Amino acid sequence: MTMSATKWVEVCHIHDIPARGAIRVEFGNHTIAIFRTFDNTVRALEDHCPHKGGALSAGIVHDDCVTCPLHNWVISLESGKALGEDVGRVNKYAVRVRNEKVFLETPTTVALSVA
Repeated sequence: MTMSATKWVEVCHIHDIPARGAIRVEFGNHTIAIFRTFDNTVRALEDHCPHKGGALSAGIVHDDCVTCPLHNWVISLESGKALGEDVGRVNKYAVRVRNEKVFLETPTTVALSVA
């Protein structure tokens, strides 16, 4: 039997992420952008725009959104959805900040044997 679980991984210190900016982290085949808003809210999204694949980590962070640097699509950092008339979404990832350290929730697969 295979079971999915989650694991929290420390990725950086909150001050490693520029205010109203982002950093990129790699987990396996996934590139994830970790954003820090003006009020120090930390969010994590898949690092590609659903429109043309632009790196959201290079976009402009404003309010609780990021604007893609390629074609100005606005993506909600909370939901991963494109806003306005644009349609699309990117995967979002759970993050938490403890003692100014940023942790990302990553899926793990655990194989269980039944006796």
